[in-house]
Amino acid sequence: MAKITLKNLAHSYFPYPRGEEDFALKEMDHVWDDGGAYALLGSSGCGKTTLLNIISGLRIPSQGRVLFGDTDVTNAPTAQRNIAQVFQFPVVYDTMTVRDNLAFPLRNRGMDASYIKARVQQIAQMIGMEHMLTRKAQGLTADAKQKISLGRGMVREDVNAILFDEPLTVIDPHMKWELRTQLKQLHRDFGHTMIYVTHDQTEALTFADKVVVMYDGRVVQMGTPQELFETPAHTFVGYFIGSPGMNLLDAEVSGLSARVGGHVLDLGHSYAAQPGRVQIGCRPEFAALSADTGLPVTIRRIEDVGRHRIIRTDFQGTEINVMLAEGQSLSPDMSRVSFLPDRIGVYRDSWRVAPIEGTR
Repeated sequence: MAKITLKNLAHSYFPYPRGEEDFALKEMDHVWDDGGAYALLGSSGCGKTTLLNIISGLRIPSQGRVLFGDTDVTNAPTAQRNIAQVFQFPVVYDTMTVRDNLAFPLRNRGMDASYIKARVQQIAQMIGMEHMLTRKAQGLTADAKQKISLGRGMVREDVNAILFDEPLTVIDPHMKWELRTQLKQLHRDFGHTMIYVTHDQTEALTFADKVVVMYDGRVVQMGTPQELFETPAHTFVGYFIGSPGMNLLDAEVSGLSARVGGHVLDLGHSYAAQPGRVQIGCRPEFAALSADTGLPVTIRRIEDVGRHRIIRTDFQGTEINVMLAEGQSLSPDMSRVSFLPDRIGVYRDSWRVAPIEGTR
């Protein structure tokens, strides 16, 4: 296992980048703790896989360094980094049995036969393939092959890190949930440093101790699922995390209040006047409908999703979503939306602004 440190790291696919816009990964400095479970989360093209490939050694960065512990591995090949990597699509040996596929990394390292047998049995049980150990991989379904690939990536206990690049893409939904749970248990049992790339927030939030959210080649926030939900550092985090995402409204902010479309809302803290584009953000869970308080809205539709209802409203052309708990009443005269003041965030040019210290 290893602590992974990224120092002044950036990458461009252009041989002579002319500016920041030519970089697929903008400059970053981050530390990934030894034994941590991380998810790299973001939409397609944000730089997740590029960053993972730099960590694994499949790509050399344009600038900066990668350290495993105190060792600089920036230019070291993948084989010297002592990692395991599981890719989006299955990589298996068709002519081998499931057992031999799982055992292959251990046999390559000359492990004891009794240990190999026990470890393979343990991993096969975890991925639900103990009854298929004697079958050849050839002819198995894509999701079965991916489970083999996943198992082979996890069979070694001596690795510095295990890297997963959207490994559950071809797995059926029920098995996805089981495998995520088992990966989490494996991390608890053995303490490997794990980095899991995904564009699926559910996968990220259920797997990781800390989620690394990427947007346009940047890490915009690294935090626990609770931190990402309660205090998004960037409007993209607010939009991307949660279903539906955070409500965002253009505003003028000064002191303890925000002016939104001619209406004044109370804030939970005091803020200095902000230049640039200013927005307030509040999650649907912290919004409420009433007959007499808040922003006047038009209810467009109501979605019943089981344990709660999502009320889709319109305020001067901007959608505001409100989440009502099961059994919470809704009447025709409830045409105003308010937000819990302490749950409102202020954003300038997409980044969260800190309130004036000591104010409420």
